[in-house]
Order: sequence, then structure tokens, then C-alpha cells
Amino acid sequence: MSIAVSGRSHTIQANGLSHHLLEYGDARRGTILILPGITSPAATADFIAVALSDMGFRVVVPDLRGRGKTTVAASGNYRLADYAADVDGIVSALELGAPTIIGHSLGARIAAAYAVGFALHGHGHLILVDPPVSGPGRGPYPTNREAFLTQLHEAQQGTTVEQVRRFYPKWPERELQLRADILATCDETAVVETHEGFQTEDFFEYWTQIAPPATLVRGADSPVVPAQAAADLAAANPAIPILSVPGAGHMVPWDNFEGFFDVLAPLLPGVRKS
Repeated sequence: MSIAVSGRSHTIQANGLSHHLLEYGDARRGTILILPGITSPAATADFIAVALSDMGFRVVVPDLRGRGKTTVAASGNYRLADYAADVDGIVSALELGAPTIIGHSLGARIAAAYAVGFALHGHGHLILVDPPVSGPGRGPYPTNREAFLTQLHEAQQGTTVEQVRRFYPKWPERELQLRADILATCDETAVVETHEGFQTEDFFEYWTQIAPPATLVRGADSPVVPAQAAADLAAANPAIPILSVPGAGHMVPWDNFEGFFDVLAPLLPGVRKS
């Protein structure tokens, strides 16, 4: 990998799999668990984790099953319940207690499933960043399977920054290169079956059961959580605030890093509210 990341790399056993993690900082202000998206191994969250660790947080970022250096699971084992059980195992193995959880895209869906299905004694603040709201009766996920596979196959052949930029024109150069470096570590079955889950598993089933503390953060220009979907979410669970980051699409912190942190920082424990 040509882009260096600063997280401490190690592996733990949890939920029957070997999970690779990156850890940053210490827990002066608390612990944050970051759950990445469908084709985002842990290293792609490095720029977010570094900023949070500089604020005094211990930050843990796992490679999700079938990504990075984490075990590739058997076909049929990429459901939200499987991912949520992994999170439960990681939280228990690392004795994280009730960490703040920042989940982006797939990671936001996983965070919701974990909170509803496993965090029976309460959870830390759930910060759900642009979760796919597609599912039965709600229309398809806006990026089709072929687009994901095109990117993955290009990465397997040795993709370039310019090829990656076709899909993510707003991204900084470093993050484009990092994605080019690491995307090929995503297992194709993991990507395909997870994408299918975006169509077959309904986020609203979890969303309606989530209790505070929780916040949904969306990109103001996101096709994944458009304005109508945000209104539907607000009506389905009015107890959970929904905040928008201007100038951002679905890849919120990549599209507008400063805007994302302006929204995120006041949600974090021990950070003074402006």
C-alpha cells in the first residue's frame, strides 16, 4: 500500500472469525468505534480516525468480514445479523463497554442492527451516517451492482487514481490513492451479497426501534438518503434527530470533511457544544 496509515494494526478472534482492526489514540475522552461501508476496508477511515484521536478519543476501526485482512465468510453469511454479531463480538473482546459508534452507509445499517439486536443494556451514541434506506417496497439502492463490480475488477487489475476519480470526483487525492491501493482486498461475494441485502433487508425495521442517544447524519445532496427519505425517517422515529451536511453526497466525510466535523463534533462525548 503506497499510502501509509497510522493506526495500530492487530487481530482478534470474535464471532468465529479473525477480525483485523486499526486502533488510534487513547480513551481520555472515551472510545469511538467506526463501522465502514460496503467497499471500505478499515484503512479508508484513517483520515477520520486520526482527526478523532487528535481530539482525545480511542478509535477502533475493523475490517468488516470479507474485507481487508478479516476472514472471508461463507456465502450466505453477509446479512445484517451477521455483521451485527461481529460488532457484538468485537465490543466484548476489546471490553469497549458502550462506545460511541459512527457507522457510514453499510456501517450505519450495521450499527442500527447491533443496537436493536445486541446492545440489550444500552448503547453509546449511535451516529448513523447516510444509511441506505433501500429495501422491500422502498426502491433500489442508487448504485447498482455492476458499478461496484466494475470498480472492484479494476482494482484487482491495478486501478489508477484517475479511474477511481470517475466515481468519486470530490475526493482528495490521498483518499483516491488509498482506495486504489486497498479496494482489491474486498471479497467479491461479500460485496455482491451485501449489495443484495440493500434490496432485501429493510433499514426501517431497525430504525423504528432505535432509542436515543442516536443521530442520523446525511449528505444534503445524497441520493442514498434524499430529502423525501429523510422526511420518512423523521416520521417513523421522531425521537432521533436528522442533521444534514451541506455540499456532501453519500460519501459525506470524503465529500466535505470540514462540514462533516462541524456536525459531528457536538455529538461526541466531552466536546463542548457551541
